[in-house]
Amino acid sequence: MDVTPVIPAGRQVIERYGEGRFKVTGQVWEGSILVRPTRTLSLAAKDFAGLDIDGLKPIFEADPEPLEILLIGCGPRMAMIPPTLRAAVKAMGPAIDAMDTGAASRTYNVLMSEGRRVAAALIAVT
Repeated sequence: MDVTPVIPAGRQVIERYGEGRFKVTGQVWEGSILVRPTRTLSLAAKDFAGLDIDGLKPIFEADPEPLEILLIGCGPRMAMIPPTLRAAVKAMGPAIDAMDTGAASRTYNVLMSEGRRVAAALIAVT
Protein backbone atom coordinates (compact mmCIF):
# COMPACT_ATOMS: atom_id res chain seq x y z
CA MET A 1 0.00 0.00 0.00
CA ASP A 2 1.39 3.39 -1.05
CA VAL A 3 0.97 5.98 1.71
CA THR A 4 2.83 8.80 -0.06
CA PRO A 5 0.64 11.91 0.03
CA VAL A 6 -0.44 13.35 -3.30
CA ILE A 7 0.92 16.88 -3.55
CA PRO A 8 -0.92 19.17 -5.98
CA ALA A 9 1.22 20.53 -8.83
CA GLY A 10 2.89 23.85 -8.15
CA ARG A 11 2.99 23.41 -4.37
CA GLN A 12 6.15 24.23 -2.43
CA VAL A 13 7.51 21.07 -0.77
CA ILE A 14 10.52 21.22 1.54
CA GLU A 15 12.75 18.40 0.31
CA ARG A 16 15.98 18.96 2.26
CA TYR A 17 17.54 21.23 4.84
CA GLY A 18 20.99 21.59 6.41
CA GLU A 19 24.41 23.04 5.67
CA GLY A 20 22.89 26.53 5.71
CA ARG A 21 20.44 25.88 2.88
CA PHE A 22 17.11 24.36 1.87
CA LYS A 23 15.87 22.52 -1.20
CA VAL A 24 12.26 23.43 -1.94
CA THR A 25 10.51 21.85 -4.92
CA GLY A 26 13.83 21.30 -6.70
CA GLN A 27 15.26 24.77 -6.05
CA VAL A 28 18.13 25.37 -3.62
CA TRP A 29 17.81 28.36 -1.28
CA GLU A 30 20.83 29.64 0.65
CA GLY A 31 20.10 30.83 4.18
CA SER A 32 16.79 31.17 5.99
CA ILE A 33 13.48 31.08 4.11
CA LEU A 34 9.77 31.83 4.24
CA VAL A 35 7.56 29.15 2.66
CA ARG A 36 3.90 29.12 1.65
CA PRO A 37 2.28 26.47 -0.53
CA THR A 38 2.46 28.79 -3.54
CA ARG A 39 5.78 30.59 -3.00
CA THR A 40 9.16 30.53 -1.27
CA LEU A 41 11.03 33.71 -0.31
CA SER A 42 14.34 34.51 1.36
CA LEU A 43 14.25 35.45 5.05
CA ALA A 44 16.76 38.05 6.22
CA ALA A 45 17.07 36.65 9.77
CA LYS A 46 20.21 34.56 10.11
CA ASP A 47 19.25 33.23 13.53
CA PHE A 48 16.19 33.02 15.76
CA ALA A 49 17.19 36.12 17.74
CA GLY A 50 17.08 38.15 14.50
CA LEU A 51 13.50 37.14 13.66
CA ASP A 52 10.95 39.97 13.92
CA ILE A 53 7.53 40.90 12.55
CA ASP A 54 9.02 43.06 9.77
CA GLY A 55 10.95 40.04 8.48
CA LEU A 56 7.77 37.93 8.54
CA LYS A 57 5.51 40.42 6.72
CA PRO A 58 6.38 39.14 3.22
CA ILE A 59 4.86 35.76 4.10
CA PHE A 60 1.52 37.43 4.73
CA GLU A 61 1.74 39.27 1.39
CA ALA A 62 2.95 36.28 -0.69
CA ASP A 63 -0.51 34.82 -1.15
CA PRO A 64 -4.01 36.33 -1.00
CA GLU A 65 -5.28 33.44 1.16
CA PRO A 66 -5.17 34.31 4.87
CA LEU A 67 -2.89 32.13 6.93
CA GLU A 68 -4.28 29.62 9.39
CA ILE A 69 -0.95 28.51 10.90
CA LEU A 70 2.55 30.00 10.94
CA LEU A 71 5.31 27.59 11.90
CA ILE A 72 8.60 28.98 13.14
CA GLY A 73 11.66 26.79 12.60
CA CYS A 74 14.01 28.17 15.26
CA GLY A 75 17.20 26.50 14.00
CA PRO A 76 18.76 23.38 15.56
CA ARG A 77 16.70 23.72 18.76
CA MET A 78 13.23 24.89 19.65
CA ALA A 79 13.03 28.27 21.38
CA MET A 80 10.24 30.27 22.96
CA ILE A 81 8.69 32.93 20.75
CA PRO A 82 9.04 36.36 22.39
CA PRO A 83 5.65 37.65 23.62
CA THR A 84 5.85 40.76 21.41
CA LEU A 85 6.39 38.67 18.26
CA ARG A 86 3.65 36.22 19.27
CA ALA A 87 1.20 39.12 19.81
CA ALA A 88 2.13 40.79 16.50
CA VAL A 89 1.57 37.55 14.54
CA LYS A 90 -1.66 36.79 16.39
CA ALA A 91 -2.93 40.28 15.49
CA MET A 92 -2.43 39.34 11.82
CA GLY A 93 -4.62 36.25 12.25
CA PRO A 94 -2.78 32.91 12.29
CA ALA A 95 -1.88 30.63 15.13
CA ILE A 96 1.90 30.50 15.64
CA ASP A 97 3.97 27.54 16.76
CA ALA A 98 7.72 27.20 17.29
CA MET A 99 9.85 24.08 16.92
CA ASP A 100 13.29 23.17 15.61
CA THR A 101 13.75 23.72 11.87
CA GLY A 102 13.62 20.01 11.00
CA ALA A 103 10.32 19.50 12.81
CA ALA A 104 8.88 22.69 11.31
CA SER A 105 9.86 21.55 7.80
CA ARG A 106 8.21 18.16 8.23
CA THR A 107 5.10 19.66 9.87
CA TYR A 108 4.77 22.22 7.08
CA ASN A 109 4.87 19.45 4.44
CA VAL A 110 2.17 17.43 6.22
CA LEU A 111 -0.14 20.41 6.77
CA MET A 112 0.41 21.68 3.21
CA SER A 113 -0.41 18.23 1.78
CA GLU A 114 -3.66 18.29 3.79
CA GLY A 115 -4.60 21.57 2.10
CA ARG A 116 -4.19 23.69 5.22
CA ARG A 117 -3.35 27.41 4.91
CA VAL A 118 0.11 27.06 6.42
CA ALA A 119 3.40 28.93 6.14
CA ALA A 120 6.80 28.42 7.69
CA ALA A 121 9.59 30.79 8.63
CA LEU A 122 12.66 28.56 8.72
CA ILE A 123 16.03 29.52 10.17
CA ALA A 124 18.80 27.74 8.27
CA VAL A 125 20.69 25.01 10.14
CA THR A 126 24.42 24.62 9.58
